[in-house]
Order: sequence, then C-alpha cells, then structure tokens
Amino acid sequence: MTTRTESPARPLALITGVGRTVGIGAGLALQLASSGWDIAFTYWNPYDARMTWGAEPGATAKIEGLLTERGAATAAIEADLAEPDTPARVFDAVERRLGPVTALVMSHCESVDSGLFDTTVESFDRHFAVNTRATWLLIREFGRRFTAPPGTGRIISLTSDHTVGNLPYGASKGAMDRITLAAAHELAHLGVTANAVNPGPVDTGWMSEEDRAHCLAATPLGRLGTPRDTAHLVDFLCSPEGQWVNGQLLNSNGGFA
Repeated sequence: MTTRTESPARPLALITGVGRTVGIGAGLALQLASSGWDIAFTYWNPYDARMTWGAEPGATAKIEGLLTERGAATAAIEADLAEPDTPARVFDAVERRLGPVTALVMSHCESVDSGLFDTTVESFDRHFAVNTRATWLLIREFGRRFTAPPGTGRIISLTSDHTVGNLPYGASKGAMDRITLAAAHELAHLGVTANAVNPGPVDTGWMSEEDRAHCLAATPLGRLGTPRDTAHLVDFLCSPEGQWVNGQLLNSNGGFA
C-alpha cells in the first residue's frame, strides 16, 4: 500500500475484481492511474484458484507496484463479495487508508459455465450474490458516502450479454445492469453518473481454442478485445468530458455479434 499526501490532488477510484495482471480489472486500474487517479482495488484469490486459469502468485504486489510507478497511491483489499457485509467493510478500509471514493468501477464477477439443466442452486445463488447483490450494496454504500462535488462522481459496472450455456452469469449480469441504470436516476441529487459497459469477448485466459475461433469469426474487426480496449472507454467515462454519458448500457465490443 502507498499512502496519499495530506492534500491529495488526485481523485480516488475503487475498482473491484483486480485479481490478475492480465485481467480487465488490472487494465482499468493501470489506465486510470495513468490518467491521474489514486486506486483502491479488491481481489479474491480463492475465486481464481478454483477456475481453470488458477490464481496468479504475487499479482497483488505487482499490480500495486505498477500503479505506484504511475504516481498513484494504492490500497489492495482482499474481499469476498459473496458476503453481504463485505461492501461496507471495503469502503471502511478504503476511506481509512486513502479517503473518500469519487469513482466506483465494478469488474468483479462469478462466472462458471453452465446452462438450464446443469446449473446448481448453490452456483445460481452465488452468481446472484456476487454479480448482482454485491453490485447493489456497493452502489448503495457509494451513494451513502459520496461527498465529492456534484458532477464528479462516477459509477461503472462491467456486464455481459452471454446467457446460452452460461445461464447464471448472464442472468445475474442482466439484473446488475438494471441496478446500475437505476443509480443514474436515484443518485441524480449527487450529480453522479452511472453506466454499464459490455466489453464483449476479452481473452484473459478463459478461452479455449474453439472459443477463440468463434469469437474471431464473429467480430468484424478480426481480433479479440483487450483489457486496454475496455480501459480506454472507462477512462473516458470517468473523465470530465464523459459526464454527459449517463444511464447507458454501452457495447464496446468491436461489433461482436
């Protein structure tokens, strides 16, 4: 962790789901740090450890080092967002270490491939706890604590339209969209914007060769998305120039269909 000065000139972004250096979350954090933001981020190694790509040893320290190189004060917080009291505890820790949050960027997820017939109740409930309930609680906590000048606050969630063979993930992300878009209106008195971004297929280690071939064939630009592609849009939305984009579900996916 690196600390802020007594009179920080940089606003603070809280980014969830920054577990691996190759992930979208890390790409978002590095881009925002380069644009002048201090960065608090959450990670949950047990999730990566049970996925096919596995946990990345030393990732948290490496990401913090890269953020520090970009001038950012940092705070890394291990957080199981399946627990309902975690969002409040995360905000408590961030405020204690770095101060109040100006932008909330949510790239955390639970994502286990399964469909109508092979999804378990436990898995379904965990997807909604992490992807949907945690998003609601994080947004609510952000709104309760927001103190920055009107017009500066930002909420961004990363979503997906994938449902076939990925039912609980897609369904819980769809519900997450509704919560995010509601925030654009319910937090209007704070001057906070809220948008959901669908980055399309970004290969961060989860794609099989079959997945890769399918996504390439379905993308007019003939390549896969990268974390930097998503980060550039999020960076714009968090900037003063991005304030007029509000209450939107934005597809930034290279035309994937």
